[in-house]
Amino acid sequence: MRGANRGHRVIISCALSAGLLAATSPAAEAAPASQFSPGAPGAGDPYFPDMGNGGYDVSHYDIRLAFTPGTGAINATTTVLATATQNLSSFDLDFQGPLTISRLSVNGQDAAFTRSGAQELVITPPYGLRKGSPFVVSVTYAGVPQKIDDPALGLSGWVATKDGAVALNQPIGAATYYPVNDTPDDKATYTQSITVPSGLTVLANGEPGPTTTQGGQTTFRWSMNRPMASELSMLAIGGYNVTRGVMAGGLPNITAIGKSIDTKPGQGKVFNQTTAQVIQWESSMYGPYPFDSAGGIIADVGVHYALETQSRPVYDQRTSDVDGDLLAHELGHQWFGDSLTPVHWSDIWLNEGFATYSEWLYQEKFNNIPVQQTFADTYAGEEDWSGQVADPGRDHIFDDLVYNRGAMTLQALRTKIGDRAFFAVLNLWPSTHRYGNVSTREFIQFVERLTHRDLGSFFRTWLYQPGKPAL
Repeated sequence: MRGANRGHRVIISCALSAGLLAATSPAAEAAPASQFSPGAPGAGDPYFPDMGNGGYDVSHYDIRLAFTPGTGAINATTTVLATATQNLSSFDLDFQGPLTISRLSVNGQDAAFTRSGAQELVITPPYGLRKGSPFVVSVTYAGVPQKIDDPALGLSGWVATKDGAVALNQPIGAATYYPVNDTPDDKATYTQSITVPSGLTVLANGEPGPTTTQGGQTTFRWSMNRPMASELSMLAIGGYNVTRGVMAGGLPNITAIGKSIDTKPGQGKVFNQTTAQVIQWESSMYGPYPFDSAGGIIADVGVHYALETQSRPVYDQRTSDVDGDLLAHELGHQWFGDSLTPVHWSDIWLNEGFATYSEWLYQEKFNNIPVQQTFADTYAGEEDWSGQVADPGRDHIFDDLVYNRGAMTLQALRTKIGDRAFFAVLNLWPSTHRYGNVSTREFIQFVERLTHRDLGSFFRTWLYQPGKPAL
């Protein structure tokens, strides 16, 4: 959820790095220089042409970052493990804001680099990188990260708070604090080692590792061992009360509430337990929970939205506002949007339509409000029927069009194909494409194959044609 309307396990090791260095040494280069060319400075998304890059595929990010609360500054080294998908003479990473790079290396050797435009970090390694070869990029940098305030899309990236910072990266914020191939269709695993003054807490995606303290500084370690889009990465630094639970099957459930807003006894336990209950209920419809831990963070960050950051959503709310249907929305995203992620931003209804429909299902299950009633009320109350659900435009990816009409599309589909087929879609669609990227066209083809029906006219009406569909 975004906007004011609510809108392979990889471990960095010396042995692995050494192996990669050997595999991509200058002696291994056989092609002449003329056969190497620069990677594209964008990934080809029509809405965000400068986001992402071409010529390589990232498998892992290792972010090691120290944060100073008094100044808001960071000192960091990010290591990127990638594989060339063409013969590369140079390549780009997305990296924006006033952060100063002190060293950059490729496969352990210093590499030339320039900053181009608002976000392009152009890297020229000392020798060409052959197609299919793995390589390691290490970038050391420092400064005070700056958030992005987009007039249409709101705040994202590194957002300073009273006692620390929260990084919320949808859609264009990740590059504010680490160099990244910032496109949804280049997922990678992550390790994050974050050092802060003792007394502060760090939360991030995935599972916690060992925490160490030395000289008044504490280092927290987190690992996301399932593929993750950069826009779903997250950090929260500050004073938090953390609650740890275990769900059915032994799944860790780690939730936290900012100390400044954790004002009622028992709030942390209720938040943790409700998170577990919603995940278990959604698992009964959507299939097994796709990640190795669960949870959520309630933070006083001031962005006025909740976000489905992978495995651990962030809610910028007072605890009284974090109710079951909001949890159902953000946790529903763990299947629809996180594990299964659109190829292009134009397909974001595949995230938000399904997550909003999760709210409707929650209201029916726990508040006795039938989904069909919610559909009818939304259909009758919707005033703006302009725009295409499956192509809303760059500045409208977080509009009601995407959320409400996306959910209405699903209820209309349910009515058309029947409950048995519809709930099979809800279960099989995310399991078939788990950890992958999908498009609207693929969804339509999936439903047509499953139901053995031609649904082209139905989907054209609901997803591609402006105007109020007739019932």
